[in-house]
Amino acid sequence: MKVIEVTNLIKIYNESEVKVNALNGIDLGIEEGEFTAIVGPSGSGKTTFLNMLGGLDMPTAGEIRVGGTDICGLSSSQLIDFRLRNIGFVFQAYNLIPVLTAIENVEFIMQLQGTPKQERETRAKELLHQVGLGDRMNSRPAKLSGGQQQRVAVARALASKPKFVLADEPTANLDSKSTENLLDMMEELNRKEQVTFIFSTHDQRVVHKARRVITLEDGLVISDERK
Repeated sequence: MKVIEVTNLIKIYNESEVKVNALNGIDLGIEEGEFTAIVGPSGSGKTTFLNMLGGLDMPTAGEIRVGGTDICGLSSSQLIDFRLRNIGFVFQAYNLIPVLTAIENVEFIMQLQGTPKQERETRAKELLHQVGLGDRMNSRPAKLSGGQQQRVAVARALASKPKFVLADEPTANLDSKSTENLLDMMEELNRKEQVTFIFSTHDQRVVHKARRVITLEDGLVISDERK
């Protein structure tokens, strides 16, 4: 089953009266349970494409369907609610709330969704155990290593039971051991829970783990390989 269907996706930025064609007509589908890396040189359109899939930016033309919903046709408020309930995000800068503990950071998304307190506490605890941080639930981000913070970010991304998780350079700020541990954990979540992961990355370790590698260049898909 396709969780994402992209048709003729075009994005043109007008910067100082100079047109920049970031995406030049991409057609692509992502199946449920995929572990996909989007790669390409700087300026190839990777981040723009990821932002489009996450509804963080809108295309100049084309269609993006997530679970059958055309997200380009949603109003701003509808899009915010749709993202909250359907898409998980993991960023290279972690983006945890510094005054909240690990469990409170994971609960935060569910709180926004209106999930009852007991239910969100239970799910947050389960997720932190899944990512190997059962003993650090009450630690604030400053007391956690970079790898641990990124694990909290993954748990937070999964809290809403999203259709897929977008991970933008999630290993960029991590050392090799933390990267290895994080990728092993995400791969296990993918295989056991069928969590769909889509990475934008320069990291060959991520590419090695991915079971599908989509290469962009000049805003076009130049190769799409399944392992």
